[in-house]
Amino acid sequence: MLQGLLSMLVVTVVGVGVLQLAHRALAVSRRPLESLPFESGWRPEQHALSRFHVRWYPATLVFLAFDVEMIFMYPWAVVVGRLGGGAVAEMFLFLGALLLAVVWAWREGVFRWV
Repeated sequence: MLQGLLSMLVVTVVGVGVLQLAHRALAVSRRPLESLPFESGWRPEQHALSRFHVRWYPATLVFLAFDVEMIFMYPWAVVVGRLGGGAVAEMFLFLGALLLAVVWAWREGVFRWV
């Protein structure tokens, strides 16, 4: 156990060292960036940490809900064959709960962009 942990630590330290050396050897410029970054060729009109309008937050929460749904569906898809019909029923229950959340969000006007 200790030998495996020690060997992984050595591999990690050597790997990070090799990457640092490669970066120093292949870097285009050694001095920091002196100009403002560009976004698609345009100068930024506002600071990157500026506040967003409150209407974007509910849409963000709906997006995160569907992201979390995918996190749960991938492992489920791997084991559904072994678990059988009960797993399918549980997934439909989970999707039904998410559908209720979407219907609620629709009713609250989350999907209206104006």
